[in-house]
Amino acid sequence: MILRLALCAGLFWGTAIAAQTDPATAAIERLRAAERSLAEAVDAPDPVRALTRTIHAYEAGMDAMGDGLRAAATREAQLSQALVLQEAEIARFLMALQAAETAPPVFAVTHPAGPVGAARVQMMMAEMKPVLAERAARLRIALDELQTLQTAQGQAADVLRDALAGAEQARAALGPEMAGRTDVPQHFAEDPVRTAILVSSVDTLDDFIGGLSQISARPIAPYPGDASGRKGALDLPVAGEVQPADEDGMTVLTRARALVTAPVSATIRYRGPLLDMGNAVILEPQPDMLIVIAGLRDVLGRTGDAISAGTPVGFMGGNAPEIGTILSLSGDATGTLYSEALYMEVREGGRPVDPATWFRTDKDG
Repeated sequence: MILRLALCAGLFWGTAIAAQTDPATAAIERLRAAERSLAEAVDAPDPVRALTRTIHAYEAGMDAMGDGLRAAATREAQLSQALVLQEAEIARFLMALQAAETAPPVFAVTHPAGPVGAARVQMMMAEMKPVLAERAARLRIALDELQTLQTAQGQAADVLRDALAGAEQARAALGPEMAGRTDVPQHFAEDPVRTAILVSSVDTLDDFIGGLSQISARPIAPYPGDASGRKGALDLPVAGEVQPADEDGMTVLTRARALVTAPVSATIRYRGPLLDMGNAVILEPQPDMLIVIAGLRDVLGRTGDAISAGTPVGFMGGNAPEIGTILSLSGDATGTLYSEALYMEVREGGRPVDPATWFRTDKDG
């Protein structure tokens, strides 16, 4: 009986319940690391870069939290179901373990087969003790994992509340830090009157692109960079889900208030409202090449700035997701979290080309 129970327990505890790394706890640690990063950002040598990293850390941490909580809920359900289904077997297993540990010495005298039979039983009990102890250890691991999952889910609301507030604090600090920078070279100076005339007088993106040279009082020389070596390897300007590209551009679904950054070193040729596309930033990474990034609520930097890859250029619109949305444990929350749409075009020689030839689109963000 003990042998059968041990083999059954070994089969069950070796397969159905195996300890796993808790993704919700890992996400909580990522968000706490972002909180520490925020506390250090203001006093960092380069606050803009530090705040950019902090915002990205918060965004990644909150995405991980949503994924982690869904995974944790699934794992908790698996563990609970397995324990319920095996409840009777576990009870018999624990009784056998207790019997193996407490069998009295008088057992050897009263065994029906006499001393030889008693000796055999004692040998078998001695052999089974380590096996039963191992199964008991696995049961403890499973129960500890279940408790860890439940604890992480209980902590999630408080951690997310702090994370949402911290992310918004970092966004609010980034704008003034960007405006106060004095170390960014200007490739040209914008004439606001000429820009306003251009914005009000065109009806198409082609016409707007064609008139960009008019927004400076002096002729604008092409940006002297060369992005060709990174063709096909540029990171998307925002983390999100790439939609099928049309013949001119590409749309990336992303979270509300997401930070948008320059995918490559470039001159900001234009920033501001663009036709019916919301606010936009147009970057020139090399002569005869422009990257149009549209659908922003807020834009950062100055027209004419020569910026490096990864420099913030704006924020998406919308309202930050509610805690309840991120805590949703059923299904895929992508459709809820990715509520904003960023539109991109890449133009070479004034004509649109497939953005996928420049950007890595084989994975989110």
